[in-house]
Order: sequence, then C-alpha cells, then structure tokens
Amino acid sequence: MEYFPAPLEKLVEQFARLPGIGGKSAQRLAFHVLDLPMEEAQEFADAIVAAKKSVTLCPVCQNLTEGGLCPICASPKRDGSVICVVADSRDVIAMERAREFNGHYHVLHGVLSPMNHVGPDDLHIKSLLDRVAAGGIEEVIMATNPDTEGEATALYIARLLKPFGVKVTRLAYGIPVGGHLEFADDATLMRALAGRQEL
Repeated sequence: MEYFPAPLEKLVEQFARLPGIGGKSAQRLAFHVLDLPMEEAQEFADAIVAAKKSVTLCPVCQNLTEGGLCPICASPKRDGSVICVVADSRDVIAMERAREFNGHYHVLHGVLSPMNHVGPDDLHIKSLLDRVAAGGIEEVIMATNPDTEGEATALYIARLLKPFGVKVTRLAYGIPVGGHLEFADDATLMRALAGRQEL
C-alpha cells in the first residue's frame, strides 16, 4: 500500500538511490523539495540537469571540469613533472586543501576491486601510462586509500610504470595528528614505524 501520491513516492525512491541516503532521509529530502517555492524547485532541478550536461572529464588528468582542460592542468604555475594519482575527484579536493602539492593529478575514477567486478580496463590507467610515456614526468605519487583495494591498485600501477624509469612513491602512513597510540591498529603502527623520519 502506498502512503504517498505516486509522484512523491517516485521522488523518495530517487533520493533513496543516492549514496548514504536511507529511507527516512529520502522522505525528509522529498518533503523538503515539495516545500520549496516553485522557482527554487525549478532551480534545483535545473542545477542537476546543467551539471549532468556540462561537467566533463579533463582530457589530460580525467578530473571533473566544465569542458576543456581543468584549471590545474591549464595552470602554468603547476609542476608538470610530478603526477599525483588519486582514486576520485574528491581526493583532488582533499589534496588541494592541504596546499602542499603543486604538481598535476591523475584521477582513476575508482580502484581495482575484483569483488565488485572493477578491473584495470574500468579505470583510467591507460591514459596515465600514455602521459608518462610522452615524457617529462619524473615522479608519480600513488595517493590511493590505504585499504586493500587502494594498495592493490597502487602496486599494480607501480608495476606498470617500472619500465618507464620514473620514480614511483606512495603517500606515507601513520598515526593521525591528534591521535593516540593506544587506539592505533597494528598495521598503522607498523607503517608508522617503517616510515619514521629523523627530527
């Protein structure tokens, strides 16, 4: 038995398809949209359609852009000899927030995950290899997440890059700032010890 009119049910279903949105949150969002004035609801719908139509992938780094090169690839101030490989466009934002990296990026749009049927051909690995093969790249930093899939992806790409003679590095792991040793897991402690630096 449906509790809401069919269009409202459909709206709830669409919101529920979003990642991290459960049934109750989907209902809350749907009711919020219904409460919006018609102009605001139209603006919301137009923003979704406009983003879907105009946001594309940068032909160089595969990051999201509005046609043509992304601002990072287009910037002459960035160091083109270093590429930071990330799994997702959100990772680019995280790296940029730190304001420490001044090179270019390469977005894979996922990680290797045999359980989820994601293989090398499903990721933007070939375009990374093409960039390195074109020359001018001195270092590739693997910045995938330190989980099983991220590690497997980093190792796989590092193996593919070996013949090109570029330096391949991995982001350091360790205890987070403000963290406590007693709460760190064994793998984190092991990597923190292995990556220790002289003061």
